[in-house]
Amino acid sequence: MVLGLSTMELKVWVDGIQRVVCGVSEQTTCQEVVIALAQAIGQTGRFVLVQRLKEKERQLLPQECPVGAQATCGQFANDVQFVLRRTGPSLAGKPSSDSCPPPERCPVHTSLLPKP
Repeated sequence: MVLGLSTMELKVWVDGIQRVVCGVSEQTTCQEVVIALAQAIGQTGRFVLVQRLKEKERQLLPQECPVGAQATCGQFANDVQFVLRRTGPSLAGKPSSDSCPPPERCPVHTSLLPKP
């Protein structure tokens, strides 16, 4: 059976708010996710996507695919959190929060899909 390229949602914590990036596939790179989120929040600067699992964090490379990185965690894949972390100057001057708020915060949606 041949499966088409399916898209999904990727949840990423940005400045203490959980954001949902729509249109993510297994081929979507971290760089694409970072650009979509930076545009959605209207901020410039340098950002990295961090994969957090329990007490361990790993900075993902721009060409890595977050869906694939999550899948490598096996049975713990559902426990993976992604965090957008600012690493360089931005115009907003507001520091990025590295702590995750409680899950009851309302997620904000961003899409990688082209707008009609």
